[in-house]
Formats: sequence, C-alpha cells, structure tokens
Amino acid sequence: MNKEYLNVITLDDDEGNIIFFKNIFKDLKIGVKSQCFSQGDDLMKYLNSSGVIVPEIVFIKYDISGKSWMECLREIKINPRFSNIVIAVYGGQISENEIEEIFVNGANIFMKKAETYEGLKKSLTEIITINWQYHSSGLNKDSFIMKVG
Repeated sequence: MNKEYLNVITLDDDEGNIIFFKNIFKDLKIGVKSQCFSQGDDLMKYLNSSGVIVPEIVFIKYDISGKSWMECLREIKINPRFSNIVIAVYGGQISENEIEEIFVNGANIFMKKAETYEGLKKSLTEIITINWQYHSSGLNKDSFIMKVG
C-alpha cells in the first residue's frame, strides 16, 4: 500500500463542483491524486479496466444523472477487487431515510454538501484526513462509517 498519497475519484456531473473538489484536494497537506468523472458508466468502465490503480476513496454525487449512485455503489461493492474502497455519497437536501438507505447499501460516508466553498473545504479536509489515518496506519475499514455536515 502506497503511503505517500491517496488516490481519490469524484463522480459529479456539475463542472463547478468538480473544480471545487480538485482545488480543495490540491490545497490539502495530505497528498491526493484525484480523477473526476461526470457519468457513472465512465467511472465503472475505468474501474473495471485492466491495470487500473484502485482508489482509496470514491466521492459520488447523490443525484447524478445517468447511472445512479446506487448502481455504481452496488457494482463497486460486488467486486472483491474494490473491497478496500471507501465510498462517500454526498448531496444537498437529503432526508434521514435517504441517508439511512445510503449506509444500508454499503456507503461508508455520507457528506451533506455545504453551501459555501469554505464549508465544502472543511468537510472534504475532515474526510480525507480521517481516511489518510486509516490508509497510513492499516486500520480496518470494514466497519468504518461517517456522517459529515
């Protein structure tokens, strides 16, 4: 396991969100190599390609167009190659029942998307920092869940 940086993927169909995520990841003290996809099909095609570097964290927008967060999550969870990926689902106005559904379906993290750049930066920094601690210390991620925001 590489201890120098985290490989992070973001799935979001909003270009503004992608720019925010990339800028925040770039500014972190923890090394992050990030990739972004705007369609769930493209994400899954990438993850299932040969020789892919399996990411430590995948951020998935809750209301993504095309292949849904749940379809992507199920495909990731069913593949043993991806057993160490931490899945973070995020969105704006999401009910407690929907948040429960996110965790029941196997996501590790739910992040309420902040209204401001600073709020988003705070949430992403917290998630990346905690995942870095798990990544660099070899802690077991099987029972890891987190709600931010």
